[in-house]
Order: sequence, then C-alpha cells, then structure tokens
Amino acid sequence: MIDWTPLFITFKLALITTLCLIVIGIPISYWLAYTKNKGKPIIETLISMPLVLPPTVLGFYFLIAFSPQNAFGDWLNNHLGIHLIFSFEGLVIGSIIYSLPFMVHPIQAGFSSIPKNLIEASLLLGKTKFTTLTKVLLPNIKPSIITGIVLSFAHTIGEFGLVLMIGGNIPNKTKVASIAIYDEVESLNYGLANSYSLILFAITFIILLLVYLLNNKTNKNIL
Repeated sequence: MIDWTPLFITFKLALITTLCLIVIGIPISYWLAYTKNKGKPIIETLISMPLVLPPTVLGFYFLIAFSPQNAFGDWLNNHLGIHLIFSFEGLVIGSIIYSLPFMVHPIQAGFSSIPKNLIEASLLLGKTKFTTLTKVLLPNIKPSIITGIVLSFAHTIGEFGLVLMIGGNIPNKTKVASIAIYDEVESLNYGLANSYSLILFAITFIILLLVYLLNNKTNKNIL
C-alpha cells in the first residue's frame, strides 16, 4: 500500500524552496542582467555550478558544513539552536542552493531581453528603479518568471543525491519520494516503486504542459 507521506514531504519541500527562490532569484537575476561589475563572471559561475556538479558533491560539502563537528555547524547549533543535518530545514537550504540556477537563468535572460530604451523611458518619466522593476520589467518577463518557478519546482521534486546526503532517509521527516522509490527498488518492490514514479511523472508532466500552454498563449497575446 502506498505511503503518501514521502509525496507530501516532496511537494512541501518543492513549494517552500520555490517560494524562497522567487524572493532570492529575482534580485540576483536583476543584478546579473544589468551590473557592470567585473566580478559578475565569478558569481555566474558559482550560481551555475549545481548544473554540472554531481549532487553528491554538493551534498557532501553541505554535510560537512552543517555538521556539529564543523565550526560553522557547531556555531549554528550552540548559538542559534539550529541543527541542519538530517532535518527538513537542512533539505530546504540545500535545495535552494541546488535549484538556484533554474530560477536565476530564465529570469536573467528575461531581463536581458528587455530593450534598454524601455527602461530609460521609465526613468526619464521620474519612476524610481524599484517602480521600474515592479511596474515595467517584471510584467514584461512574466513567461521567464513562470519558467523559472516551474523549473525550480520540478527540479526540487526530482532531487535524490543531495537530499539523501543532507537529510538521510528518515521516515515522516526527510524521506522524499525519490528516496522512497529507491528504497522500494532495493526491496524488489517494483509495483510500489512504479506507483510513486507514475504519480511524480504525471504531476510534473501536467505542470510542464500547463506552463508551455500558458507561455504560448502569452506570446501570442504579445504578438
């Protein structure tokens, strides 16, 4: 019989991670799109690292950093009362960093595609940079924002190596659907593994389909 808890934890993790990434990703994307800082390539490289690094590599370093045996982990534990290893909170932080490029890259591309004269016109009319961002830029890159949100959400749902390294396999706490599938395969319970897999496949397919349909409709309206 299927246990719905890993699925609930998975979508809870994906939702919280995505909401945090919206808050974090938009300012970072804006800065990367318009900054002339010489350190931009370094920041872009660091943000893009999760795209090429094995998840277990990031998971290992998060495990070391968050461990109470490490100075940083010990400081978090003793001074702030935060214990991130094998906790849901640790999964959230790891997922935010791991899925950051999936939020930043589409939104940065959206900002970069906006004609500069549109921004200049807004500023010449006396609008502040913040007003220009919220009233001019963001409405014009809605498809990019939606793409970033969906990619981040879907990518978090599919995480395995990172969540296993940071969260372990604790039932009702850090055991997400991808780990549940792995456990069932290890136990040769292919029927239950198939049930988990089909649910994730169906949900992610529907989400992505809706995004493509919405983006196509938006692009037609613009044209």
